[in-house]
Amino acid sequence: MQNDVTPPLAGLRVVELSSFVASPLGGMTLAQLGADVIRVDQTGGGPDIDRWPLAPSGRSLYWAGLNKGKRSLTADLRSAEGRALVARLAADAGVVLTNAPPRDGLTYEALREARPDLIHVQLLGTRDGGNAVDYTVNAAVGFPSITGPSGSAEPSNHVMPAWDVACGLYLAIGLLAAERHRLRTGEGTRLRVALSDVALATAGNLGMLAEAQLGQVRPRLGNQLFGDFGRDFATADGRVMVAVLTARHWRDLVAATGLTEVADALERALGADFRTAGDRYAYRDALGGVLAPWFASRTSAEVEDALKGTSVLCSRYRDFAEVAAGLHDEPLMGEIDQPGIGRHLAPASPMRLGDEEPVPAPAPELGQHTAEILRDVLGLPDAEIASLQSRGIAGEARPR
Repeated sequence: MQNDVTPPLAGLRVVELSSFVASPLGGMTLAQLGADVIRVDQTGGGPDIDRWPLAPSGRSLYWAGLNKGKRSLTADLRSAEGRALVARLAADAGVVLTNAPPRDGLTYEALREARPDLIHVQLLGTRDGGNAVDYTVNAAVGFPSITGPSGSAEPSNHVMPAWDVACGLYLAIGLLAAERHRLRTGEGTRLRVALSDVALATAGNLGMLAEAQLGQVRPRLGNQLFGDFGRDFATADGRVMVAVLTARHWRDLVAATGLTEVADALERALGADFRTAGDRYAYRDALGGVLAPWFASRTSAEVEDALKGTSVLCSRYRDFAEVAAGLHDEPLMGEIDQPGIGRHLAPASPMRLGDEEPVPAPAPELGQHTAEILRDVLGLPDAEIASLQSRGIAGEARPR
């Protein structure tokens, strides 16, 4: 948020004990809305501190990207004294977000003893507490069986960790719901979200599980759209993706390509009605064959220009390097000076509240705010903070 605007979550403090994607994303989502999110890590960093991709300096772009706008405290979580320090911090905040394995003194039951109205939001792998990650959950729920090239018999995983992302947002929403419940009733909440449940729920919500239960087999379609006309087309200099989801989309597509009469003739010959999604899907190969020469004879820029101003959904395929080269024109992006990495463009929150344009904030250095938090939040005197640091109980021994 802009500096002169009070963000919506100002005054909410969250202690985050997490790593990897889902839980840090949930915390960052809250931080970008103004919450004071304190990420707590083991001294030296958690298991994701050096996760790829890396900057030329060797620092993790992944870690920096998922912790923007937070404060960082490190403690020796292997020691009872370090855990007690974090437990005091959790009791003060009253809100904990975690996917960390339970440690003595930092379990929900232990923390609730000190703070009866505690909001404890926990990410699990599976509902029964078993281990799982996006890659294994995706394999188990069925999506790889319909992903990949048509005709392939091998499962294909997707690259984007969709379940981690969805789960992170569920964590943030659930935490806010629990906080609203506490405001109304004074009661705390124990909220658990399992990665496997998020994936299973999504497959069910999209009708895929009922489809299979009712005996229908979803084909593997490569880059083609299921249930309507959509596919990639080769152009003179690359490829574009085109999606038709309504009768208007179809009408505009054939009009823009000058193929209305050809499409009408094909419709009559097949006894089809291309105003309907079912017939567009059933005859997708024939329709693709009619349209392919038009795309192949034009560059991607010419295709996009010809379809501009129509309802047709079309985009040229780009790689990350091309996208990164054009980031200066993206209003979502802003320049940050990330410690250990340097200046680069990074996204702000995609949520735009009112007329204010969100601006990105860098992630903290590991342990950067340890002394500040111990002093300002827990009220520890400087001498005690110095003792904790010198004994390795809190903070980093030296800058990374």
